[in-house]
Amino acid sequence: MRKFLLPSIVLTTTALCVLSPAGSAEVLRVGESSPASSAIMPVAVGVEMGIFTKHGLDVKLTDFAGGSRLFQGMAANSIDIGISAGPEMVLIAKGAPILAVCNMAPSVPFLGISVPANSPIRSVDDLKGKLIGVASELSLSKWLAIELARARGWGINGVTPVAIGNLPAAILAAYRARNIDADIATTALAFFMEANNLGHLLIPVSDYEGNIGAGMIFATTDLIATNPNAIRRFLAGWLDTIATMRMNKDETVRIESGITGFPPAVMSKEYDLTIDMFSKDCKFDSESMANLQRSFTDMKLLPSPPDMSKLQTEAFIPKH
Repeated sequence: MRKFLLPSIVLTTTALCVLSPAGSAEVLRVGESSPASSAIMPVAVGVEMGIFTKHGLDVKLTDFAGGSRLFQGMAANSIDIGISAGPEMVLIAKGAPILAVCNMAPSVPFLGISVPANSPIRSVDDLKGKLIGVASELSLSKWLAIELARARGWGINGVTPVAIGNLPAAILAAYRARNIDADIATTALAFFMEANNLGHLLIPVSDYEGNIGAGMIFATTDLIATNPNAIRRFLAGWLDTIATMRMNKDETVRIESGITGFPPAVMSKEYDLTIDMFSKDCKFDSESMANLQRSFTDMKLLPSPPDMSKLQTEAFIPKH
């Protein structure tokens, strides 16, 4: 757990087209909104397995505590590629110089609603009127809290989302202080809580929500204009990583356990729950786009639904 208390890695200012010390791989600055999320961890897995190097890339990872901070780094041209959640597409609609280039995890089995140990909450119905922790005001988890209230017929104010960040230490601290009654976060954290009698998973989000573009890969418009081939190579490396993960559970679990700090037994359960969520082609399915479009107006982030086709492109997806 100590990993989550460390400060974020300082952003690199290395120019994109700089060669690695070996002179063979191109530096690509990649940011993650939540390194502990199963939808986002594959990039670190691919780096450790050397898969991106095979595609001519020297990936430099920076971890952020939320998608909003990641997009700030991308808008400042400190990050070239961002790995985050679909709701961040609203920032593109608001003018961020970024496009979504891969819908890498349409569904959302990796998020769940957990409650602390000894909570009086025993069922979903007990969540009505409760305080539910979410990552941020623009986060996927906030919208999922609102979606829960809608799905249960409680109305848009049926629960109260509380932005506390997405780091496990912050979530556990909020539980101890009783600042929240429940939290929407990674199922890996819920499994860890169960193993240590700190809490438990109430329900996975996939119990009430369909495809929502839960995991997305973004690229800056500057990278699109100056080095589109780097995006193609990154997406090829990503898809290669996912295929490798499917065939190598033990190695994947070992690496992901090192990333999260959770024991291999916890990450093994997480792997089994989430490995099938990854897209094999990166394409933007209509259900994900429709649900995201609706989320932007549901959360009053935009006055009217945006044209989703202007927020994404499939131009860099590898051809098979």
